[in-house]
Amino acid sequence: MKEDFLRPPRTTSEWTADGLRVLGILGVVVAAIWWDPTDAGIAALATPALMLPRALGMRGGFDAAACAIVLTAAWSNVFDLYTSVPGWDLLLHLLCTGLLAIITALVLTRTEVARITRGSGVRARTPLVLLPLIALALSAVWEMVEWLGKAYLSDDIFVTYQDTIGDMLFGGLGGLLAGLLLSRVQVERARRRG
Repeated sequence: MKEDFLRPPRTTSEWTADGLRVLGILGVVVAAIWWDPTDAGIAALATPALMLPRALGMRGGFDAAACAIVLTAAWSNVFDLYTSVPGWDLLLHLLCTGLLAIITALVLTRTEVARITRGSGVRARTPLVLLPLIALALSAVWEMVEWLGKAYLSDDIFVTYQDTIGDMLFGGLGGLLAGLLLSRVQVERARRRG
């Protein structure tokens, strides 16, 4: 992972992903100066998710897409798009949960907990089954964090039963789409031998 993280960018998509990471870090500073501490915290929470695709050695296009999705999700919260744009919340749950399911699959494969990704010699049906399950688990955790935030941090966090079930449904669908993707495409860069 260290080698992947420190590897210089070589392609346009790798440069794009690194540029988005820089924007994400600068966004924390901007949010801390011009918005409230909760918004700065949301921007800061996005930074590990911006770094993971690089550390895991995702291909440049997937890395850039992951960074774009994470930044969109974080800043949608800052700009209140989740409540002001109909369907935006569900779209981001679909995309983010699918993305996080892929990242989780890479971590599980890389740590040899479970072989899930295409390059690890799995059957095509393995990600089709496991990624929706991973996504549903991640959705449950996401919704618990939202509930904890509403209960203990801010009444501004929107949490209702309808919202929770819809978010989990779209998160599961994101996992299904991620499973379809992983069953057909290798998302990691080719690894050097020796």
